[in-house]
Amino acid sequence: MIEPEKLEDERGFFARTFCRTEFESRGLDPQVTQCSISFNAKKGTLRGMHYQAPPFQETKLVRCTMGSVYDVLLDLRQGSLTFKEWVAIELTARSRRILYIPEGFAHGFQTLEDGTEVFYQISVPYHPECARGVRWDDPAFGIEWPSAENRIISPKDLEYADFG
Repeated sequence: MIEPEKLEDERGFFARTFCRTEFESRGLDPQVTQCSISFNAKKGTLRGMHYQAPPFQETKLVRCTMGSVYDVLLDLRQGSLTFKEWVAIELTARSRRILYIPEGFAHGFQTLEDGTEVFYQISVPYHPECARGVRWDDPAFGIEWPSAENRIISPKDLEYADFG
């Protein structure tokens, strides 16, 4: 989690959201090659769980710029001590928090309000042939999602097979 440090005065504030040198000093991948936006009209929209397979694995910085999301990271790194474990964090436009998602993690979110927008900074260009995913409700992971009256999920995200 990245919490921007605000320099505030009577006008408002200024905050740095990215610094290559600071990322490198903490062993994080500072490469940003592509930026993307996901706009979601309705509360309950679920996108995920997505990742890019080698050789185009992604590191991502994710920030909610409008509305709010329940954001989930899932460790898919074979041999990791946290393999198949997940963590969820609420990202809101108001908090301005930024989530760092390393290579080897699947990522997804569910919107918590209408008109939610998510901004991504991504380390490598998108390669559709390497796009992969795992099912959002796969019992192998046991991800706990917020309840949603009218959850909206793409057919592609519904069709992922069990992880096994």
